Amino acid sequence: MIRITGDCAEVSGPMTLSVATALLAEGEEAIAGHASAFDLAAVTEMDSSCLAVVFGWTRAANAAGKTLRLLNLPQNLLSLAAVYGVADLLPQHKL
Repeated sequence: MIRITGDCAEVSGPMTLSVATALLAEGEEAIAGHASAFDLAAVTEMDSSCLAVVFGWTRAANAAGKTLRLLNLPQNLLSLAAVYGVADLLPQHKL
């Protein structure tokens, strides 16, 4: 689930395969609005599909002429990105 607060999309709950398509669409809609940052502090569970969602949001932001920022990345996401060799591609920023 995504809740918009200003230019930040706050993601909560799981980021797993069962909700990946919905999260991708919600995030793209948020980017089409005013969101340029995604806060992942309230993500409760994730699998490798989370990376696909994040990179989909990144593509949507680039297409909209925005620079995407990821806030509060869970260690699990960073570990998955390292395993797949894509950690350097994550647009992360710390609060």
